[in-house]
Parts: sequence; structure tokens; C-alpha cells
Amino acid sequence: MSESTLWWIVAGFFVSLEMLSGSLYLLILGGGAASAAVCAMLKLPQEVQLAAAALVGGVGVWFWHRHLLKRGAIDTEGYTTTGLGHLDVGEEVSVVDWGPDGTAEVVYRGSAWMARHHGPQLPQTGLHRIRAIESSYLVLEPV
Repeated sequence: MSESTLWWIVAGFFVSLEMLSGSLYLLILGGGAASAAVCAMLKLPQEVQLAAAALVGGVGVWFWHRHLLKRGAIDTEGYTTTGLGHLDVGEEVSVVDWGPDGTAEVVYRGSAWMARHHGPQLPQTGLHRIRAIESSYLVLEPV
């Protein structure tokens, strides 16, 4: 098996892991492995291949990390849930009583869920819409 084939396998491995985790860092490392594969296809020495993988992957990760630090914290007030919880966003539940800590227990999909209120107004009983799922809590807003 040629060196370029091995590098392409490593690049594919990183891309596959990125698809499972959603981490852009792994995709950048896959790009570093792909650059090493191109170097191998050009018949460059193994030291150059390793340097290319380290340079492209390392510099890419460094730039992406700096970009995230400059962007700052994500606005938690404007969030919505992604992933499997996204199916529940927009569904309606009825709140019978709010606790003194701003949480409530609601019945959704036949089981009891803990919920918390979203918004500046005081929580009230009645019909609410699921805005997001945060850990094991439904985040509710009044309808």
C-alpha cells in the first residue's frame, strides 16, 4: 500500500469522526492529512509529508481556536435546540403550577418532565410552547 493511500485513509478517518462528533477541529486535522497525501503523491520525502500534515492541521486548528475566542460566548438567550431535541421544539404543553424556583413539572409524551420558564415576564400557568431543551429541562415560553 502506498504512502498516499495511508494518508487518504487517515484523512477519511478524521472526516468520519467529524461527522460523528460535529467538531470542526477534526475536519481541519483531516485537511492536514489530505495535504500530506498530496505530498506523498508528489513523491516528497516522509519528513515533508509529516511536516505538511502538522503545519496545515496545527495552523488550521490554531486559527479556528483564535476565531472562537474572538467571537466570545454564545448568546444563551437566543438559542434553540439542535439534534434530536429539535423535534420537540414548537410543541405545546400545559403548565398547572410553577414552583418558587421558577421550574415546573409538566406531562409531555406521557411522562413527567421538568421545565423552566424563558422570557422576562413572570411565569404563569396555562399553555406554553417548547422553545428548547436544556439538559433534562424543557425551556418554555407562553403561547
